[in-house]
Amino acid sequence: MSTRDESLSAAQKALQSGDFGRGKELALALLGDDATDPEALYMAAVASRYLGQFSEAEGHLAALHQAMPEYGRAWQEAGHLAKAQGHRDAAIAAYANATRFNPALEASWRTMSGLLAKAGRGAEAQAAEAQAERIKTLPRELVAVTHHLHEGRLLRAEEICRHYLRANPKSVQGMRLLAKIGLQLGILDDAEFLLDSAAAFEPDNVQVRLDYIDALRRRQKYEKAREEAEALYDRDPDNPLFQSHLAIESMQTGDYERAFDLFDAVLAKLPEDPATLTSRGHALKTTGKQEEAVESYRAAFAAKPDHGDAYYALANLKTYRFTDEEISAMSEQLDKPGLSFMDRVHLSFALGKAHEDRGEYEASFRHYEEGNSLKRAQTRYSADAMSEELAKQADVCTPDLFDAHAGAGHSAPDPIFIVGLPRAGSTLLEQILASHSQVDGTLELPNILALAHRLRGRKAGQSRYPQVLHDLTREQLAQFGEQFIEDTRVHRQGAPFLIDKMPNNFRHIGLIHLILPNAKIIDARRAPMDCCFSGFKQLFAEGQEFTYGLTEVGRYYSDYVALMDHWDRVLPGKVLRVSHEDVLDDLEGQTRRMLEYCGLPFEEACLEFHKTDRAVRTASSEQVRRPINRKGQDAWKPFEPWLGDLKQALGNLV
Repeated sequence: MSTRDESLSAAQKALQSGDFGRGKELALALLGDDATDPEALYMAAVASRYLGQFSEAEGHLAALHQAMPEYGRAWQEAGHLAKAQGHRDAAIAAYANATRFNPALEASWRTMSGLLAKAGRGAEAQAAEAQAERIKTLPRELVAVTHHLHEGRLLRAEEICRHYLRANPKSVQGMRLLAKIGLQLGILDDAEFLLDSAAAFEPDNVQVRLDYIDALRRRQKYEKAREEAEALYDRDPDNPLFQSHLAIESMQTGDYERAFDLFDAVLAKLPEDPATLTSRGHALKTTGKQEEAVESYRAAFAAKPDHGDAYYALANLKTYRFTDEEISAMSEQLDKPGLSFMDRVHLSFALGKAHEDRGEYEASFRHYEEGNSLKRAQTRYSADAMSEELAKQADVCTPDLFDAHAGAGHSAPDPIFIVGLPRAGSTLLEQILASHSQVDGTLELPNILALAHRLRGRKAGQSRYPQVLHDLTREQLAQFGEQFIEDTRVHRQGAPFLIDKMPNNFRHIGLIHLILPNAKIIDARRAPMDCCFSGFKQLFAEGQEFTYGLTEVGRYYSDYVALMDHWDRVLPGKVLRVSHEDVLDDLEGQTRRMLEYCGLPFEEACLEFHKTDRAVRTASSEQVRRPINRKGQDAWKPFEPWLGDLKQALGNLV
């Protein structure tokens, strides 16, 4: 046990025994070494509250909220502190946050119930008490799993949950929790299997069905997800929740007409529902109806002024310019202390874009930095861990590995992988190639990432990947390649080639080559400052945690370049590098170069990519519907005074 762990244990024992002075002393000593240590901040706050030092407790909690914005126990402690000071409404709000971020906090539900009853909110009090009683009846192992899950200790949560399920193999709640852990770890096939099994045990459990639909969508099994949503809808066609889920799954399968009908049905009952208005806006944007999308987004925040998702959706169009009134409204919402975490994140990024469009670069950077800081604290991404993971690929994927497996894998030439960093121009390359009659554009497919996760093994805290690549048999490699072709067939429209533009597949080029030796791989490369700063300004729906800090994104770019150099050395000629700047300078020349590499004849339609009618779901959806332009080039230069950390991380790549 480390010295820190010993001190934390001693502080915890002091608090449990009622020696709050000693507990606070030990916690403060830890904070002297690391002022952002979340466990020390939490113990210091608890000790200060019991000692009646409320202002000190508030200071520790403010720092803890900054370090871990979605830490349920921190919000529970904020509720206890507000209650101790007689601030009933503030306590209720804090407990509500606590239960949102960790629904297994029985004390928060029960204390909130009492406060709600005193406030005359009887129905809400009864609902909170019912939740507290439900948690009380849960097996203690599953309560512990829920705590670990919502406090970011996924491997410990997985370990306890698997142990519980071995003894209770038909526990639907256990299956649900393990599936949630799998979804967060990216082990999507396990999550799907668990929820399918849970649904078989309890076919009428609506929450299991909704979780199952979510897992299927994440696995991009859109037809199956839609079938499940349709089955729920058939139970009660007038249920807005079921209508909404079916609308979203209809979008995913390309049936936008059905989706719009269902969104309209929901809005007929709930005309100002912000979530539905926003989802409808996303569907309109995806199908190229930008003006109608704008109206839907604006209606969403008109109905709910703090609905940051709709504001950010407008910013993410890349072509919308906010009005003075909208900027004032967003700023006003950001000043409210009770604003939810994700609304604060969305509004920060939206205001960053709004001020950037006006040339107000200092204000713009301040808002971008605020949004990124919040996300960085939430994700707890480690640049060191990522550097180590990418370095392992170079250590393991040697010429000896590829020589030993020469001639193995599945021979299909169908896939064209476009890899690189997000915001590097991969959507443009995809749109150019997908405009060819022999190429199907698909999505950012999760199949390679899921296979890599599966190869890691199931032992908590240990990964067999990529070392396991040396141990795979020729039969396994061929099977993995064949499975990729079969599993991605659902996304194709019959063309002989398909594109998978998952950027992070650059980490797994060795695996791709082993299972699909005839696949084509294109590296979409963009100038480092443009690429990294564009990523820093972008709020991604999920993943891409490395973009939430200038140092982090710069280091990731450097590690990416180093790994791509490695692939060039050990697999010469395998990867075609296409510079975004070269495409801007010579669209036809670079298009012909890509088509020749893919073994495809030239087609004029590739140069008129902006006329190709297909749904585009990435952040570049509006840009690729217009002729090629240089609007994003050198966009970082007005922000140069604040980009020192990025330049330092990139080093001689700048």
